[in-house]
Amino acid sequence: MSKLVSVDYEVYGEVQGVFFRKYTEKEGSRLKLVGWVRNTNRGTVEGQIQGPKDTVETMKTWLRTTGSPMSRIDKASFANEKEISTLEFGSFTTRY
Repeated sequence: MSKLVSVDYEVYGEVQGVFFRKYTEKEGSRLKLVGWVRNTNRGTVEGQIQGPKDTVETMKTWLRTTGSPMSRIDKASFANEKEISTLEFGSFTTRY
């Protein structure tokens, strides 16, 4: 099993009003990751992902390249990646 990591993310582009949060929550849950997603007042979507490093990498690729069907991703940034001993969340949720 791969080590557990936590990473913060922010996605730029046309990512609000296009069900980006819904699809992000769905993909995070499908991959059995935990964390959260929310809209920002900057017109971006941000959040945190936690889980096995290899699965988190899969989610990072999804955030950079896929998103929701109607979204347009210009850029995704990732910060504060660190190894963790236990998951801090019970599921993947949308914050408001």
